[in-house]
Amino acid sequence: MSELSKPEEDFQDPGEAQGPVEVPLLEAEVGEAASHLASYALGSSSANVEALPQESLDRMMANLLKFLLLKYRAKELTSQAEMLSKVLRDNQEHFPMVFSEVSKCLQLVFGVDVKEVDPAEHTYILVPTLGLTCDEMLSDGEGLPKAGFLVLVLSVIMRCGDPAPKEAVWEALSRMGVYVGREHCVFGEPRELLTQVWVQEGYLRYQQVPDSHPARYEFLWGPRAYVETSKWHVMAFMLRVNERPLRAFPFKSGKDEREEE
Repeated sequence: MSELSKPEEDFQDPGEAQGPVEVPLLEAEVGEAASHLASYALGSSSANVEALPQESLDRMMANLLKFLLLKYRAKELTSQAEMLSKVLRDNQEHFPMVFSEVSKCLQLVFGVDVKEVDPAEHTYILVPTLGLTCDEMLSDGEGLPKAGFLVLVLSVIMRCGDPAPKEAVWEALSRMGVYVGREHCVFGEPRELLTQVWVQEGYLRYQQVPDSHPARYEFLWGPRAYVETSKWHVMAFMLRVNERPLRAFPFKSGKDEREEE
């Protein structure tokens, strides 16, 4: 495991009270994702950013991202004071920039919003984007938050037409670095997630096109997606994503980018 996936020395995370299994699982899963997403989020450099070594910035980003994901899974509040004391102890002057970029990364990639609940104490709560509750069904702390990916899939179905042909959905996702049959560093292998897990949970429908011979399949929004969000909210979210000067969804791994080159 790379250095970026290791917690800082004496790092105390909120998962300690969650049992001996959950934290190691999440630590391992966040490792690769955090190191890759850290360099992505800092793509919009400023004079402040350029004054620091990239390795130091990546480490700060990865450690804060990991800390906040653990807080999200533990359903615990956090504060600026806690983040400074436990994560950015020697780099407190860079907190505003690092916190801002990590918050954007959490929203766009993981579907987690960081909301301030007490401006006086700078206390924050982490909640799922657009109110989607799919992450609450993860058992035993396994898996990274996937609400951000669900929003992306719902938007792809909208763009391809609802219902959307299976081939059109997979093609659109492949252009974003998510491939059927290939493990992704954040979302895993997508076929089971889209055709079984989210179908069983009611977020998607996956069905044969009526009277198609040979059989063709299509994706539709599921009933739970309509209950928890709306096409208008998903469209508004994706418009905000597309306004970013950075790559909106840094889903491609380093291996994918090397293969394309």
